[in-house]
Amino acid sequence: MPPVLKPELSKVDGLAFLGLSLARKSDRGHPESITHQIAFDFNDVIDRGYEYIQSTNDDGWLVGGGEPGPPKSFKLAAKDSAHVEIMRIGTYKPEWGGISENEIIDVLKSGKILIPQIEVLPTAVVAYGDTPPELEIRFDMPFAPDFVDMTAELPPNWQLRFLHNQLFKHFYNPSRFCPDAFHSTIVRKAKFRSESHKEAYFSMCDAVLKKWKLAGPRPLNANPVDNKSGIWLFADRTKPTHFFPPNFLPPYNTEEKRKIILSYLTEEWDEKTLDWKPAVYPEKSVERKEQQSSGSGGPFMEWCGNPIEALLGGARPQATS
Repeated sequence: MPPVLKPELSKVDGLAFLGLSLARKSDRGHPESITHQIAFDFNDVIDRGYEYIQSTNDDGWLVGGGEPGPPKSFKLAAKDSAHVEIMRIGTYKPEWGGISENEIIDVLKSGKILIPQIEVLPTAVVAYGDTPPELEIRFDMPFAPDFVDMTAELPPNWQLRFLHNQLFKHFYNPSRFCPDAFHSTIVRKAKFRSESHKEAYFSMCDAVLKKWKLAGPRPLNANPVDNKSGIWLFADRTKPTHFFPPNFLPPYNTEEKRKIILSYLTEEWDEKTLDWKPAVYPEKSVERKEQQSSGSGGPFMEWCGNPIEALLGGARPQATS
């Protein structure tokens, strides 16, 4: 069973979630795919010609426009469903452990959850889980936020944990969880032709990731003139139904906003204990490691208070049960 908040009260394992849509139409994919972002073309990290990969499950490629179906491909025809889950809801039935759709929409529209301008950067392509594994594009935070220098750059993908932690502190439905690291599944049951083919595939992906890294984090807009990179409510991975634009806008280098951001980056959810624990981050460099405090004391813990009420007129969001 997934690491849901209250297993004994989670009656039905549903697929509704809040997250990012990375869908993008392609002439190589399904003709009914919809474009929600033009920042990344995931055809660059998939193997439509099966040069490296021998077989996958019936779904085939989930990203890069999806599977076109015959005569272009002979997997199950399906639209692009590229996405990143931030919080799994499960169902819209509270009696099954979920949350009503209206409650989710009301909360997201109320401003109780601060939605930043979403700008993300793919940080890795990995083989994960089963044998054969699924291939995933990861959106990790590659280094820790600086809790001392208010002018220091924020790590790529900070917005995902910022949103995740807010949502987890507001919603306490029994079926709530987040499936592992922030990622978008490329394909499932990917069997490589050989170890050398596997190495060659990941070398190809590394080259693409380096190119994306040079461009830096990108907003998820459907066209060059959009400026509304936010989050979606999905009934399942194929059905994004409601869009919520940013309500917590840049710049993020003011003291007030930086304090709010850092207050939500001090903790992470522990799926084993189903409780909060101090966040653990990789170090960016030796210099950064020397500048930042470690352990349970120092400036890091000064941010464990939550100054979010500063932007909410003194009304601090309350957890709902």
